[in-house]
Amino acid sequence: MTLFPQHLTQLAEAVLAEARKRGLRIATAESCTGGLIAGCLTEIAGSSDVVDRGFITYSNDAKVQHIGVQPGTIEKSGAVSAEVALEMAQGALKASKAHIAVSATGIAGPGGATDTKPVGLVYIGIANGKTGNSFTLKNMFGGDRSAVRLETVETALTALKKEIETA
Repeated sequence: MTLFPQHLTQLAEAVLAEARKRGLRIATAESCTGGLIAGCLTEIAGSSDVVDRGFITYSNDAKVQHIGVQPGTIEKSGAVSAEVALEMAQGALKASKAHIAVSATGIAGPGGATDTKPVGLVYIGIANGKTGNSFTLKNMFGGDRSAVRLETVETALTALKKEIETA
């Protein structure tokens, strides 16, 4: 038995295999997913040689205190923004011994939405310490809270795998 759908554990296995081949360690910084990205990776036995650590930075204070997101970035752009997702990924990289980091911040619902930031809006950040490449992906996922969170995990792992393949 596994906590995650089979397609996600297979994706996690592929991410770990690619990182292992390249000698890379991974860190996560998660808000809306509450640790599900790290949880999916660590669902795979033997993942400790690749997964360095995960930060669950659900509150703005945690984002600032633990992974160095700038308070001004949160004030200007909001916690759910490309800017914060990028700083989360870069901060997780700096606060860990990882070579590559992935972040997620979004509105999983059912509450918390605004006119400009609807339920399902999720930003994923990637910071690659090997190549210096950093970027974000803006996503609009449908469905209930669980669906948004699981889609975020899948999209984050897919982006992470693609970036690892370039390292």
